Amino acid sequence: MLTSKQRAILRAQANTLTPVFQVGKGEIDETLIKSTADCLAARELIKMKVLETSMYSAKEAANILAEETGADVVQVIGSKFVLYLQKKKESKFADLLK
Repeated sequence: MLTSKQRAILRAQANTLTPVFQVGKGEIDETLIKSTADCLAARELIKMKVLETSMYSAKEAANILAEETGADVVQVIGSKFVLYLQKKKESKFADLLK
C-alpha cells in the first residue's frame, strides 16, 4: 500500500510516460493480464489507456488489473491510469519511496 507522498513521487515519475497498453472493447482477459504483469516486472511503473469503446471505465480497468497483478494503482486521470509494482531486487524507485 502506497502512502500519499509515495503516490505523489510516482505520479511525477509517470508524467512523461506514454501508455504501453490499451484496454479496448473486449474483456480484460488472461493475455492482457499476463502482458501487464510482464511489463510491470520489467518496468515497475506503467501507464495504460482505456479506449472510448471499452466496456470498462479507467478506474474499473485499473482496479481489475491491479488486483490481478498485485500492483498498486497510482492514479487514474480521464482515460489513463498508472500502475506500480516494485521489483524484488534492484528497484529503481526504492530510494525515492523511502
